[in-house]
Amino acid sequence: MTFEITVVSNTPLTPLDDLDDVVLTFLTQIGYLPKGYDPKTGTTDIKKSVPFLLFKECFLGHPEKGWLVDELAVELETTKPTIYRHINKLKDMDILEEVHVEDEEGQRKKAYRIRYGDLSKAWNFVEAHLEVAVENYRKTVDHLNNLATKRKRK
Repeated sequence: MTFEITVVSNTPLTPLDDLDDVVLTFLTQIGYLPKGYDPKTGTTDIKKSVPFLLFKECFLGHPEKGWLVDELAVELETTKPTIYRHINKLKDMDILEEVHVEDEEGQRKKAYRIRYGDLSKAWNFVEAHLEVAVENYRKTVDHLNNLATKRKRK
């Protein structure tokens, strides 16, 4: 499993009261929405883009709901490959989890939702991954320093 997230120095967004602004800034900070993101659809407003609405309206708006990809594609008026592309980014951050739901015919199908149906709980997973990643960087830095020190002594 890969884990990928962008980490930038930031201040808490707690002074902001507008949900859209907080979501947009947060998603940009963690690398889900790249800076200068240009939606490939007809929309010119990033707040009307598929990745923004997928996170805010679908996953954050209904965190306990397991969303089928077909359902998300219809809801956001886009293609399944587009939905999968954005779901995979959120899965790489370990914010989403796979769950099984029954479709209209009673078939069990794979669906996606915010991990544990709660963004705060999901973020605990992200923090754990970050701790491991930073520890591994530390080990690499120490190793690199030792190799450089040994080389200097020769």
